[in-house]
Amino acid sequence: MGGLATAAILSKEGQKVLVLERHYTAGGFTHIFKRKGYEWDVGIHYIGEVQRENSILRKLFDYVTDGKLKWADMGEVYDRIVIGNRHFDFVKGAENFKNQMISYFPEEQHAINKYVDLVFKAVKASRNFYISKAIPPFLNKLVGRFLRKPFYNFSDKTTDEVLRSLTSNETLIKVLTGQYGDYGLPPKQSSFIMHASVVRHYFNGGSFPVGGSSQIVGTIDPVIAASGGSILVNAEVEEVIIEKNTAIGVQMKDGKKILAKKIVSNAGIMTTYSKLLPSETVEKHRLKAQLKKVKPSVAHASLYIGLEGSPKELQLPKTNYWIYPAEGDHDSCVERYINDLSQPFPVVYLSFPSAKDPDWSNRYPGKSTIDIITLLPYEAFKKWADTSWKKRGNAYETFKKEISERLLKELYNHLPQLQGKVNCYELSTPLTTQHFVNYGRGEIYGLDHSPSRFKQKFLVPRTPIKNFYLTGQDIVTAGVAGALFSGMLTASAISGKNVLKKL
Repeated sequence: MGGLATAAILSKEGQKVLVLERHYTAGGFTHIFKRKGYEWDVGIHYIGEVQRENSILRKLFDYVTDGKLKWADMGEVYDRIVIGNRHFDFVKGAENFKNQMISYFPEEQHAINKYVDLVFKAVKASRNFYISKAIPPFLNKLVGRFLRKPFYNFSDKTTDEVLRSLTSNETLIKVLTGQYGDYGLPPKQSSFIMHASVVRHYFNGGSFPVGGSSQIVGTIDPVIAASGGSILVNAEVEEVIIEKNTAIGVQMKDGKKILAKKIVSNAGIMTTYSKLLPSETVEKHRLKAQLKKVKPSVAHASLYIGLEGSPKELQLPKTNYWIYPAEGDHDSCVERYINDLSQPFPVVYLSFPSAKDPDWSNRYPGKSTIDIITLLPYEAFKKWADTSWKKRGNAYETFKKEISERLLKELYNHLPQLQGKVNCYELSTPLTTQHFVNYGRGEIYGLDHSPSRFKQKFLVPRTPIKNFYLTGQDIVTAGVAGALFSGMLTASAISGKNVLKKL
């Protein structure tokens, strides 16, 4: 998404852009795959803020797609937090959200009101922080500190610290942090600013692209083509060509060289600095030292399920389910599971894309799909790291089957009408993510969103190498919205134009 957005915005500035994608389809985590008469969205489960036509995110999506990408609202309840045998609904609208939470926890009214206020204040402080990433270095030296300071008041604290300053109610804390899977770090490890940005992002509800997430690249491609640009797939870059500390092109895996005035990497800072730059350039600017200051985010498993029957026949909800164990806070549940994978999953996320997309039944009548996601550490799969996709051996397949069956059991516990309706399923592991997205440890969200991550001044579009830039979720925050916003920042840094002001 970061690469596509950067390319589309620069194309709108009249530049001719070439997008190089090593996978057989473009889009990164926005791509789809098809198997056995079904299609699955690998990374898009819901997007916030796009139903409001005057929101920055909606304007950005409209800008990079020429308004061709359409959105379907998920309805009143976008997330359901399930803890043991109790559930708590997150409803659309900040006031409605507060009232709903107060109905569950009437004695915590003051804490809930204060919490929502803090979420808004944190997000408001974010804007100048991100703008500081795109302004020229000389300007940053003058005003950058003032733009960043209010942000650090929120980013320096963990989510758990902030929540415990408001309430001691363990269940309320567990419910309010029930979307932590959207950025990967449990409350005692995550920065409150990341938590606040996700919560605020969905206050106005969730939406899904009409026609599925393949529509994202499908609507951006013509914008890039309009200025003479192209997206090439099966096009793997071996190395960025650097001469006299200036990026002048790329060396392809097949030996070809492509020269360009500017080069942008959307491969993530870990992959970019450890694999795509010449070793002498990495040493000259001590880029490996930068990588030691950040950590890769969590890895995950995703179970893609195909079912017989339409979403209506199967009574599939549009609401996402976040399912948690009854005992323990989020951090202790994660720790218990990481130490022993046979322990209960610390989080199980159910998404029903076929129910969210109003065009689904036109394309796939009488069929439905479900995605189930959970935490799955890369270490559990390290022994198969040197094997090839689809050729990892029987032990790997047996391990996958065990996890799949456990996840299906969770599904049937909450939607028992689906027993006997599952036609096929396939599990992706951290090695699958590593294979397709080229993240070193199969991480899903780039870098961990800890308090220290937001202090790293090198996570900006400009690099010490002339004409070489970064974009993607490492530059802003996790997810499609963060990556889209990063595209705007990188395009602004390259073109010298204030894209935000233009929007």
